[in-house]
Amino acid sequence: MTENTYEQELTFQTDRRRASIEFIKLISDLWYDNTIELILFRNQLIDRNVSEILNLLEYASEFVQKPISIFDAVEIARNLKQLNLPPSKIDIGKLVYECHLEKNKDIISFLKDKLKDAEKSEAIKPKDIVLYGFGRIGRLVARELMTRTGKGKQMRLRAIVTRGKIDETVLEKRASLLKSDSVHGDFAGTVRVDAKNNALIINGTTVCVISANAPEEIDYTQYGIDNALVIDNTGAFRDKEALSRHLIAKGVDKVLLTAPGKGIPNIVYGVNNLEHTAEDIKIFSAASCTTNAITPILKVIEDNYGVKNGHLETIHAYTNDQNLVDNMHKKYRRGRAAALNMVITETGAGKAVAKALPSLEGKLTSNAIRVPVPNGSLAILNLQLDKATSVADMNEVMRKYALEGRLVEQIKYSLDNELVSSDIVGSSAPAIYDSKATITTEDGKTVVLYIWYDNEYGYSHQVIRLARQIAKVKRYTYY
Repeated sequence: MTENTYEQELTFQTDRRRASIEFIKLISDLWYDNTIELILFRNQLIDRNVSEILNLLEYASEFVQKPISIFDAVEIARNLKQLNLPPSKIDIGKLVYECHLEKNKDIISFLKDKLKDAEKSEAIKPKDIVLYGFGRIGRLVARELMTRTGKGKQMRLRAIVTRGKIDETVLEKRASLLKSDSVHGDFAGTVRVDAKNNALIINGTTVCVISANAPEEIDYTQYGIDNALVIDNTGAFRDKEALSRHLIAKGVDKVLLTAPGKGIPNIVYGVNNLEHTAEDIKIFSAASCTTNAITPILKVIEDNYGVKNGHLETIHAYTNDQNLVDNMHKKYRRGRAAALNMVITETGAGKAVAKALPSLEGKLTSNAIRVPVPNGSLAILNLQLDKATSVADMNEVMRKYALEGRLVEQIKYSLDNELVSSDIVGSSAPAIYDSKATITTEDGKTVVLYIWYDNEYGYSHQVIRLARQIAKVKRYTYY
């Protein structure tokens, strides 16, 4: 390499980083001024730094097998600012990719053509949100809601409900757990305690902290909250009768359970969410993290190849219901120290899939192994198919679904030969398809698929997606 070549490379990298800085400003301006959220093939762009932006662009280029340039992304973002779009979520990677395919077209005309359906969007009325419980899922949902509040035109986190007394010490502990997370890192925002008003001030916005031993005893209207969606992440109420207690409380409109539920619609967003939009449905379940990981993949397989039968084995991170050291536990094996043992246990995900995909009723068996990692899990699907396939064919079908259609938010396609569990922590997709691990038999009728998932963060995003639909604040989307 000559000195001149090296200097040219340095200049190019400097130009890329400068363009990335402008891109970050455009992302922020579009979000805070226009309530337009830009994403890059389902990857979050808000609050990303320069290096993260450039790394995402590298992934995007490899994924679509076309150059996705930061300079092109900046040009598209600049022109989006000129359009009078409603609140939207737009995949700028897809736009750059399609702009490459449609050469010699004016960018404004191109964008107007691609985003013409935006003008059909209905006006959004903001929805009050109450988090009933403030554990692992509750705090991640709170982080995401507050990060994406923007002008507050969609979902507004108004209250958190916990059990036990509330004083300044308790509020400080709650605030600390929200700010600092051993797995997901620090919250990219501010959290202060307002002990006088029993509240947390998150990113400058007041969120009431309410103490209650029973859902029906709360009057949310006293806190200025009305027509709210309650997201119950306690795990204490699992059926329609128990969850209906929330609806007795003043100021509550609908309820969303962050666990499998009995007697209520169990929804995997992207798969069967459009089948449950009736006004008279008041209580919904977002199913489990494992069900959200495997169901989008199984839908692709069922639609393209047909599933005769199969087995799911989930290699799952340990959870709070296991013991830190050996001690009594009501379930077999879970009493042994979680961080020292692999623990065989059960999962209902194999049966639960049928609630979203009825055609798979009775076709899947399932089991689980809890392993000594705090987060990041892996589902292994061993399936017998009606129609034969190959590794190349299977991977291409999955890549297509990850690139376009109803499941683009649910399926992330991994090209990484070195992928391990810590790499998928922080992924907003509930299913990360490991294309390098796919196995097929010689006759093509049996496949083994490896599906990674962040059982906390990816699932929390599915909860939020479903919450937006229930709250009727879903924006115009283009991805």
